[in-house]
Amino acid sequence: MNRGLRIAAVVALAAVVSLAAGCNKLKARDQLNKGVKQYKSAHYDEAIDNFKNAVELDPKLLNARLYLATAYAQQYVPGVDSPDNNRNAELAIEQFQEVLKLEPGNLNSLKGIAALYFQMKKFDQSKEFQRQVIQNDPNDPEAYYSIAVIDWTQTYIPRMEERAKLGLRPDEPLKDKKVCAVIRAKNEDKVKEGMEMLEKAIQIRPDYEDAMAYLNLMYRERADYECEDEAARAADYKKADEWVQKTMDTKKAKAAKQAGPSGITMDQPETPQQ
Repeated sequence: MNRGLRIAAVVALAAVVSLAAGCNKLKARDQLNKGVKQYKSAHYDEAIDNFKNAVELDPKLLNARLYLATAYAQQYVPGVDSPDNNRNAELAIEQFQEVLKLEPGNLNSLKGIAALYFQMKKFDQSKEFQRQVIQNDPNDPEAYYSIAVIDWTQTYIPRMEERAKLGLRPDEPLKDKKVCAVIRAKNEDKVKEGMEMLEKAIQIRPDYEDAMAYLNLMYRERADYECEDEAARAADYKKADEWVQKTMDTKKAKAAKQAGPSGITMDQPETPQQ
């Protein structure tokens, strides 16, 4: 074969490959569209099959991987410790990670992984991905709030365990200084971080009543291990009560804004799903 024929053959082969790739991309988008319809109808198994086909046809089709990850996540049931259930969470995380390879910093994937780890009670991993959300979007109040919720969860449980050993009622103040020291050592850093995260969330979203409610809880966490400083304990309980009042006031203000002139609550736009 002479040089001209060889060049022609290479060009023809490249054209065939390009055409095949183009056809695969069209087929991938068709599978993605079919999968979306199945997903919206809550037919998750069928949707997963369509999304998997789309990914096989076009591995770089980011939306197909996002939908596949989300469909797997929908199949995961928090609190059910079974191989099949846990596998759904693992598969969802794998696909979110694949999206991050294609698009580092993809917020939907970072939030999706963080949410799954939280549901799986893998709190440190969840916090790690919420911090990545903050790195990519420093003005996302929900990421700060989510870290604080984890901090509170990680402080509340060991504190209540220690209180239970002493047979204390929920409203009974902790006075055992040795136990206070144990709880302080376990919880102080997390309480401090949680407060900082919640204050940042409220700074970004001033009417964030959920963050206000958790600030109340955080002040109560700190107050409980302040056995050696009754003034500090009293001050923290006072701040906690103030945040309870701010939470209630904010909820009332929101309700008033949502009500029309006659006091009828107006229709609100649907919150977009991630």
